[in-house]
Amino acid sequence: MKFISWNVNGIRAIDKKDALKWVDEQDIDFLALQEIKAEPNQMPTTLFSKEFNSLHVNSSSKKGQSGVALYSAIEPLAINTAKEVDILDEGRINEFHFENIVFFNVYFPNGQSSEERLEYKMGFYDRFLEYCQNLRKEGKSIVVCGDVNTAHKEIDIARPKANENTSGFLPMERAWIDKFLSHGYIDTFRYVHGDIKDRYSWWSYRANARANNVGWRIDYFYVSEDLKDKIINAQIHDEILGSDHCPISLELNL
Repeated sequence: MKFISWNVNGIRAIDKKDALKWVDEQDIDFLALQEIKAEPNQMPTTLFSKEFNSLHVNSSSKKGQSGVALYSAIEPLAINTAKEVDILDEGRINEFHFENIVFFNVYFPNGQSSEERLEYKMGFYDRFLEYCQNLRKEGKSIVVCGDVNTAHKEIDIARPKANENTSGFLPMERAWIDKFLSHGYIDTFRYVHGDIKDRYSWWSYRANARANNVGWRIDYFYVSEDLKDKIINAQIHDEILGSDHCPISLELNL
């Protein structure tokens, strides 16, 4: 099964750029989009021609912000929006159950605007981990994708020293990723590619950052350790334009 994740930074803007037409050429089972900034009735129907069996949109209660959408080639056994985690109802989670697997499409909060938002981000992180762990206690396998809004290690950011006091690369944010992985989850890109350098998924629109590859790897696919032997491939598709993020992918033998 092939999973694609992309923070599109506005689904209607992406549509105007025809930036999702490449989906028609791909054999995709799940297309997970973050930061759609749209209500369900505002989702464009001209993004691509490929037909999926289901579409689940979780919009923010604050119009024009956040929001996630999940296109799937299979019908879910159950769907949820994990309001226990997304307590401010900002449209941050699609929770999709199939077989014995729970797939999460998540737009994690950004902590750069204020101390209050950083505190909310850290609380969201902890609530999400607890939520996943409760599902694992029920015998579920976990797949997580999305914009985590934190670069994990120095290798995941072009200018680590310049950003060590910036939310998105703070010690406590990075420590949470350590904590998450220590609970039995795998960063699939690092599992496949090891310590390969200069691979990023987000670039500022300022200072020609993308052309110079001054980026951050803040978009991830994680899987629970019981799925480790199912990992076929994980990639960053930095050749695809249209957003300040690029898509990432995961292939699992399920």
